[in-house]
Amino acid sequence: MIDMTREQRMTEVFVEVADSLIDDFDLIDFLQQLSVRCMELLNVAAVGILLADQHDLLQTMAASDEHTRLLELFALQHDQGPCVDCYKSGQARTNINLTDPKVTAAWPAFAARAAETGFVATNALPLRLRGRVIGALALFQTDPGPLSDEDITLAQALADMATIAILQQRTLDQSQVERAQLQYALTSRIVLEQAKGILAERWHVSVDDAFAAFRGYARAHNLQLARLAREIANGTFDTTQIPHQATAPPRR
Repeated sequence: MIDMTREQRMTEVFVEVADSLIDDFDLIDFLQQLSVRCMELLNVAAVGILLADQHDLLQTMAASDEHTRLLELFALQHDQGPCVDCYKSGQARTNINLTDPKVTAAWPAFAARAAETGFVATNALPLRLRGRVIGALALFQTDPGPLSDEDITLAQALADMATIAILQQRTLDQSQVERAQLQYALTSRIVLEQAKGILAERWHVSVDDAFAAFRGYARAHNLQLARLAREIANGTFDTTQIPHQATAPPRR
């Protein structure tokens, strides 16, 4: 297989954003795919996308892997971390050395959890449009080398793409409608997490493997992730229909 250039990958991202203009756009699937694209394009270890809910609190909406999701949830529970600061200020926080106690003094719990996960540097870019900030894009690195100015510019462009996709059918003046729509998406994400947990436990696989099988089935059958997740969570969908690689039971 021929490796795609960064320009080719960027073209695919633009096409995916254009696809978001259709009526039955699956926001969760798009953001999940974008988190993976960010990881590929920027050569970082993991990516998380967070949105503010109706109470103005950040919630994890998508992550390139389960470790990133858990780290961000931990940070939000303590109301600390670069993404929280980025969202509140509307300014990017870039090339943060997580191994420097002076740098991380304001986020001790976040820094400790990041170290446990293997991350040594992070960046946070605002999801913003016309001065309105609706969330943040988190980039995690296992390599201490700083991102270049070109990479930071690209990261902000990807964050802007995510914002456009989220707000593309919303009127910014109608803040209550916008918040309600964001809240629906966040609620859908919670149901998705429940479905992932159900499948992982039922199949004896990791949460990441369960989500990969779940998402692959949804895409192959043109189903929205949130709708399928709700059916799994309430027990109305036969999960044996989803192809998966089960882990062999332990020997007795």
